Amino acid sequence: MALQSYASPLEKIWHYTYLVICALIFLFLIAPILIVIPLSFNAEPYFTFTEKMLALDPTGYSTRWYDMLLTFGMTNPDAPRDSSWWADTWANAAWINAAKNSVIIGFFSTILATVLGTVAALGLSRPEMPFRRSIMAILISPMIVPIIITATGLFFFYSATGLANTYLGIVMAHATLGIPFVIITVTATLVGFDHSLTRASASLGADPTTTFFKITMPLILPGVISGALFAFVTSFDEVVVVLFVAAHDQQTIPRQMWNGIREQISPAILSVATILVIVSIALLTTVELLRRRSEKLRGVSPG
Repeated sequence: MALQSYASPLEKIWHYTYLVICALIFLFLIAPILIVIPLSFNAEPYFTFTEKMLALDPTGYSTRWYDMLLTFGMTNPDAPRDSSWWADTWANAAWINAAKNSVIIGFFSTILATVLGTVAALGLSRPEMPFRRSIMAILISPMIVPIIITATGLFFFYSATGLANTYLGIVMAHATLGIPFVIITVTATLVGFDHSLTRASASLGADPTTTFFKITMPLILPGVISGALFAFVTSFDEVVVVLFVAAHDQQTIPRQMWNGIREQISPAILSVATILVIVSIALLTTVELLRRRSEKLRGVSPG
């Protein structure tokens, strides 16, 4: 908020002090990202800034660790980079396989979490729903309960039902973690929903299915997509549950990073972290655009 021209000297001092405090908090929050990104271009196999990097010497920077994401685990990484080389990368590179697993698991867990979370939010938004506060608390409990407890419970449950070490089990586990985000975002969208529209649709002869897909869904779609994006990010970044319920060959990007930290310290992990930061920023930008669209559809002016 801009400072008014009639502000007193004390108000001006507090205004600029407030701006400095906000800037310091923002710097504190993004400092790890500001350090990780340049370190991912380190020419040396270190996790610290070298003298050449601090001197801005071009020889101190390299994209070798990004290249390693393509070559690590390949059968013949030194072969000419033709179509067979890329086929080898796609089939055998460890980081590429981890990325494929993360995207596939994230996609299906997001679909499952979005469908179940949206249905739950629609039911919980109805005032005649009995025990809806208790049900809401149970459904969002995966956000509150420590992840290690959830992972342990899923491990014992999956071991007894045969879902352990299966992709279906991982998808269901990640959907469990993503459902609360879908419920919260869709419920928030439904708070400003005008139910007279559905009543008008019913009075004109539309059945509930037509009313949902023609009236309700278009209006709550920004909230549904926002929840789906949060569910996808939750699945894409999750490592604890994967360590408990996945087999040793079912590697995702976070688990591959975990293994890299334990087995071999390599700046390639920083390259992956930089890529994930860029993906996260893109997803958060999409969520913000959807939030503004949702406010515009509901007639709420952005604050």
